[in-house]
Amino acid sequence: MADTHREERVAEKSGMRPLLRRLDQAAVASLVALALAGMGAYWVVQGGHRGELIEIDRAEPLTARYLVDINKADWPEFAELPDLGETLARRIVDSRSTAGPFGDHDDLLRVRGIGPRTLERLKPYLLPMPDQEDVAGGGSARPEAL
Repeated sequence: MADTHREERVAEKSGMRPLLRRLDQAAVASLVALALAGMGAYWVVQGGHRGELIEIDRAEPLTARYLVDINKADWPEFAELPDLGETLARRIVDSRSTAGPFGDHDDLLRVRGIGPRTLERLKPYLLPMPDQEDVAGGGSARPEAL
């Protein structure tokens, strides 16, 4: 105790004063110890000691489905599909504008460069087409509908 008072007096005489007084240093040390104890308690509650914290390597990957409406999409949307490319995407849009909308997915076969295998690879990325009976004016007139 006498040593600390002597050090304080020497520091005062030399003009150097500590940044924090002893009581302030004790308060900061107490707050740091309390914060560390809180973080340790959080780690235990979250299952850190059992290895249950989420790690990026073990997290399930998120998947997003990219679906395209073949009668409304522009060529950049088609170009995003696997194995399609810009040229074939532009051909699909050109075919739709010249020959009219596609009635079903199989109508894509009229586009030069799309064969049965390419069509099968594209089908998971195409929005389902409505049945022609569900489209206004697409089905034959039924007497009960009149």
